[in-house]
Amino acid sequence: MTQPHRLSRLEEIIQQLRSENGCPWDKKQTPASIKKYLIEESRELAEAIDNGEPQHIREEIGDLFFILTILCEMFREKDIFTTEDALQTIIDKMIRRHPHVFNGAPTGTDQELRRQWQAIKEMEKTEKK
Repeated sequence: MTQPHRLSRLEEIIQQLRSENGCPWDKKQTPASIKKYLIEESRELAEAIDNGEPQHIREEIGDLFFILTILCEMFREKDIFTTEDALQTIIDKMIRRHPHVFNGAPTGTDQELRRQWQAIKEMEKTEKK
């Protein structure tokens, strides 16, 4: 199974879980109610990384994928945005914030790259206002 197909499969599973005949627990979740699980799964992933256990890390990354994907589904159900929209947003952001990789800009020191990252981030915040 390819990566895009696996993501689509996860989305299908979540849609089934939240469907009329789905799981009562999954159906009643909201972004506000799922937030605590997002925090919990992030903490568990951090612990797994600290412990250096690849199998546990993989499991916790999967749990986090589930939480992020169910959040996207909640927003898709309200016609706000989709998983694809969220993925495109991060793709665009990473390209924008790495001009030294994607736009042929000169590569500087780590400190210069951090300053550049912060400057781009601040510019993005200003543009959002």
